[in-house]
Amino acid sequence: MTRRLPLSRNALETLLGAVVLVAAAFFLVYAHERTALQTGGGYELSARFASVGGLTVGAPVRVSGITVGTVVSQAIDPDTYEAVVTLMLEPEVQLPSDSYVSVASDGLMGGAHLRVSPGAEDTMLAPGDTIENTESAVDFLRAISKLFGNQ
Repeated sequence: MTRRLPLSRNALETLLGAVVLVAAAFFLVYAHERTALQTGGGYELSARFASVGGLTVGAPVRVSGITVGTVVSQAIDPDTYEAVVTLMLEPEVQLPSDSYVSVASDGLMGGAHLRVSPGAEDTMLAPGDTIENTESAVDFLRAISKLFGNQ
């Protein structure tokens, strides 16, 4: 009868470490695919807003409810104090020059995203263009306060 020897402590630690590394690799691949970190795809547009509310870098850009890009940066214009938002769109999504972009909420407790309503013009926005038609975020608490007369 052959007797099996238990794994030594070093071999067990090595095996457990390998399992952790494989799990970490799967997580990184999954995260990479989910957040679309691939480089070289898409083009940038910018938009100016009086207020972006809870919009953050990495927030989705949606057309008809479908994510077609992400917010890649936010800055303040020191002359006008407007929020300048840069967004990256998928290359196959071409927007008419009269498109409209607004800051929208995913619900009362959800995050914010950019909602794009395509226009009807024949000319398309080119990489680096600025979307002129924008609507800022709605401050729900301020709106409710005004509704009940509590400036």
